[in-house]
Amino acid sequence: MSTEPAPGDGTTAAPHRARRFLRHNSLGLFFMGTFLLALAGQAVVGHAAFNNQLRTDDMALISFGAYVTTSDFAVDVTENWQSEYLQFFLYIFATVWLLQRGSPESKELDRAGTESDKEQMTGEHARDDSPRWAAATDWRGVLFSRSLGLAMGTIFLLSWLAQSVTGVAAYNEQQLRQLQAPLSWAEYLSSADFWDRTLQNWQSELLAVGSMAVLAIYLRQRGSPESKPVGAPHSATGVEG
Repeated sequence: MSTEPAPGDGTTAAPHRARRFLRHNSLGLFFMGTFLLALAGQAVVGHAAFNNQLRTDDMALISFGAYVTTSDFAVDVTENWQSEYLQFFLYIFATVWLLQRGSPESKELDRAGTESDKEQMTGEHARDDSPRWAAATDWRGVLFSRSLGLAMGTIFLLSWLAQSVTGVAAYNEQQLRQLQAPLSWAEYLSSADFWDRTLQNWQSELLAVGSMAVLAIYLRQRGSPESKPVGAPHSATGVEG
C-alpha cells in the first residue's frame, strides 16, 4: 500500500517532505548539530577555565557573553578549524597521485593522476545531468574540476590567518598581565606559542588520516562507505562497501 500523500493533501504532504528532508540530509545535519553542541560545550568550560585564571591573577571575572567574544576563545576555536581543513586539503590533493594498496581511501592502483576527460565526464564527455561547468572547456572547467580542494585550502588559510590574529591578541593580553612587552603580529608568527598551537594540531590530524588509510586495509565496518565490504580481500584497493 502506497505511503505517498494524496495529491493536494497539504496536511500529510508537509510532514512527508520534512521526513524526506531529514532522511536525505541526516549525515550533514547530524554533524552540524554535534558541532554546535561541542562548540557550546567548549564555550562553557572555556569560560569556567578563563575565570579560574582571572581569579588566580586576582582580576575581575567576566560574563559568559563577554568570554565568547574574547581572543582567547577565538584562538582556541580557529586553531582547531585550520588543522581540520588542512587535513582535508592535503588528503584531497594527495589522493590524486598517491596510492595505498588495499585501502578504500585510495584510488585503484592503475588510476593515479587526474584521469581522462571521459573518466571524469568533463568537456565533450559531460552528461546531460552533469553540472554546467563540467562541460566547459575554458577556465570554468579548470576551476570547477579543482574547486573542492581549492575551497578546503582557502578555508584553511583563512582559519590560520584568524588563528594568528586572535592568537597574538590573546598572547599579548597574557603578556600585559605579567607586565611583559607585547609582540607585533609578525613577531608572533615566529614565536613558540604560535607554532606550538599550530603543530600540536597538525600532527594529530595527520596521524588520524594516515591511520584511517592504513587501518581500513585490514579492518572493516559493515555498511560504511569508508570501509571495504566485510568479505573483500585485504589487497582490494579503492573498493567501498
